Amino acid sequence: MIPADLISKKRDGESLSAEEIKWFIDGFLSGTVSEGQMTALLMAVYFRGMSDNETFSLVDVMLNSGARLDFSSSESYVADKHSTGGIGDKVSLIIAPLMVSAGLKIPMIAGRGLGFTGGTVDKLETIPGFNPSPSLSEFKNWVDANGCAIIGQSGEICPADKKIYALRDQTGTVPSIPLICGSIMSKKIAEGISGLVLDVKVGNGAFMKTLEEARELGA
Repeated sequence: MIPADLISKKRDGESLSAEEIKWFIDGFLSGTVSEGQMTALLMAVYFRGMSDNETFSLVDVMLNSGARLDFSSSESYVADKHSTGGIGDKVSLIIAPLMVSAGLKIPMIAGRGLGFTGGTVDKLETIPGFNPSPSLSEFKNWVDANGCAIIGQSGEICPADKKIYALRDQTGTVPSIPLICGSIMSKKIAEGISGLVLDVKVGNGAFMKTLEEARELGA
């Protein structure tokens, strides 16, 4: 496969196969696909969108680019909440301990700021001594011991998303529904959770400016 051919295919509104998406993202991780080529594909997706099958393939590739957590032996229900992001968004910091008080376990992998928003991890890093990057075994031990832990994305979980996430922030491709879905769902599935609450923001302080866009993202 040739990167330019796949970029042109998506630019012209055609669908990429699961094999093509995997080849492109694996190449970006290994360095055989350049940052410029990845940026071009992201921009093509931004303008042309993705089919449901393409979005599923994107989630699958990013999910399987790293490790997964396993809470199958937990006696507690393991869940998480994730926000699509917006100005003044502090819900995660409040709802996580509330869910723990109700008996749930919350292994929350939170994001950094994208575009004009401040991420949950950025807020927590204002606390002296906060460690956003423990090993996966440390993270799981914290969740098992305390019921909840909030960390930033590591190189162990969804490294493809981590690399693409940073590039989207630099290239104006943040408010793309398939790219948002791919980023969120790959991380959440990798957490090994059984339930997920999505907090979809809408309005001039969010990435989704209209209710129609927010409903499409939530669906």
